[in-house]
Amino acid sequence: LDTVLKARDKYLQPDGLLLPDRVCILMAGIEDSQYKQEKFGFWDNVYGEKMTCVKRVALSEPLVDLAEKKLIASSTCTFFDLDLYTAKVEDLNFSHKYEITMTRNDTIHALACWFDAYFSKLQNPVKLSTSPFTKSTHWRQTIFYLNEPIYAKEGEKIKGSIAVRKSASHFRDLDIKISFHCDGETKANYTQMYKLTQHLSLIHISEPTRPLYISYAVFCLKKK
Repeated sequence: LDTVLKARDKYLQPDGLLLPDRVCILMAGIEDSQYKQEKFGFWDNVYGEKMTCVKRVALSEPLVDLAEKKLIASSTCTFFDLDLYTAKVEDLNFSHKYEITMTRNDTIHALACWFDAYFSKLQNPVKLSTSPFTKSTHWRQTIFYLNEPIYAKEGEKIKGSIAVRKSASHFRDLDIKISFHCDGETKANYTQMYKLTQHLSLIHISEPTRPLYISYAVFCLKKK
């Protein structure tokens, strides 16, 4: 997005249009025990090899995938709202608070995040949403799995902060820190670090349809 802002500053005329002109990022809590077990329990037995030590690393890698609407167990929260006409490059590194309210008694295994883009300057304004509540897009959603799932009852709140910074190692990677707090029947108070990368992740090589990557990973660990 920083290249878009630089192009705006260089080329946009006083009466020109930015399309889209506003972007919001939202989140909601999801119950996802089955998928989480498939993705992370997998490392307990990789073709006969115990690779449990990889689990925590895999949990630090957000998954870009579709979050089914039925998995959403909380309200949604807009934690980032950017006006593309006035935004600065430094605004793309941010730290904001969030708060979601449980809509049923359930366990939160992950936070699902997505963006809405607004074309409000058009004669007929349009909103492009990548929400789980709308028709799916190729952007899907970004899923942040929790190290420690949080059980909460309807009406209880989970809150915290989310901080996003560009990675020093690669300009397209993001370092993300999310804190989780819940004062309901089940107490929670911890912070988790994530790294959103453009490279092949440990989550994706756990796909059973990709045995070549898995075999290579096992080989490397054995050799080391």
